[in-house]
Amino acid sequence: MRYSLFSLVRNAFAGPKFWPPAWQSPQPKPAYDVVIIGGGGHGLATAYYLAKNHGITNIAVLEKGWLGGGNTGRNTTIVRSTYWLDENARFYEHSLKLWEGLSQELNYNLMFSQRGVLNIFHSQGEWEGWARRYNAMRCNGIDGIALTPTEIKERVPDLDVSTQARFPILGGFMQPRGGVARHDAVAWGFARAADRLGVDIIQNCEVTGIQREGGRVVGIETSRGTIKAAKVGICVAGHSGQVTAMAGLRLPIESHLLQAMVSEPVKPFLDTEVSSGTYHTYISQTDRGEVLIGGRLDGYNSYTQRGSLPTIEDVLAGALAQFPLLSRLRLMRTWGGVMDMSMDGSPIISKTPVDGLYLNGGWCYGGFKATPGSGWVFAHTIANDAPHELNAAFTLERFSRGQIYSERGAGNTPGAH
Repeated sequence: MRYSLFSLVRNAFAGPKFWPPAWQSPQPKPAYDVVIIGGGGHGLATAYYLAKNHGITNIAVLEKGWLGGGNTGRNTTIVRSTYWLDENARFYEHSLKLWEGLSQELNYNLMFSQRGVLNIFHSQGEWEGWARRYNAMRCNGIDGIALTPTEIKERVPDLDVSTQARFPILGGFMQPRGGVARHDAVAWGFARAADRLGVDIIQNCEVTGIQREGGRVVGIETSRGTIKAAKVGICVAGHSGQVTAMAGLRLPIESHLLQAMVSEPVKPFLDTEVSSGTYHTYISQTDRGEVLIGGRLDGYNSYTQRGSLPTIEDVLAGALAQFPLLSRLRLMRTWGGVMDMSMDGSPIISKTPVDGLYLNGGWCYGGFKATPGSGWVFAHTIANDAPHELNAAFTLERFSRGQIYSERGAGNTPGAH
């Protein structure tokens, strides 16, 4: 069924009897051409583009819990392409272009709002770094504008740009085409579209093992039985190391916990997204009026999905320093997402040493914004057993060659990227 104004009006009068399920809940088949492990945004996008772009429909997406219940539903929803290195810039710009038409393509409201992404800086060093980044962006045809503190104040009146601020704002750079989207709607939209193309979406199906014969993957073991597969794609974010270990692989990835939280809903006062590298916060306001605040890593390896109070307090202190009016609000809830931090801060979208096994991981802070682009190139990689030019640089073996792509030059310190 295609959603439209006509279908909405008809069902408003007829009741829910004409609304079919958004996607089916089939039993696993004994074998598939492709099995995708992970029912989040990246896994579902991969399945959708495999079916749409490459005509492969005998696909199963396996999710150990419910769709979007992992990192997809736990991020801070920012979409942008403000990257410095050519490889990252081209990939994320391709993803942003997919975002711009994705709601229409999937026939699902992703609540994608191009309200702009504003990065503010507080020191001469930050200014020079962002100037270098935005000059590189413009060389790659990506939009961006520089703003003075006065211009920032005009755009974001409640932001403290005074010289008495904890860290005075010296200026900022903005990508007007950037914005936010509703995270769980992205998973639901891709799931519905993939289901319509014949993909089996199987929830509550945990992968417990990966079967190999002669250096090649032949199937997977799950909590619902063994499933044979010619190809297996792994899209499990912070649990990439755990799943690939089932195939005897060790990844150059660490899992860290990233903080996020929302306030009680208030009247609209913030119509853009504001990020600060000094405070390491990113702040926006949702359509429901909640103030959404993302923060820094906890600083230690963890698979938990909740944060520690010292880090939460640190993130809130940074948010209050930028927006003093937030001190009057109640914090409604906090949570954490398990981040798969690579050694150079760039993703891994690649074949693995095991034939038929493919990896999509190491996303650090860039996972949500990359969702459609990631699925698009990962589907190409699986279908053709070779990378697309947009992800050719993001191989697993680059780390053995020392050919890294580090936006911040932080070296092999995953928590610093």
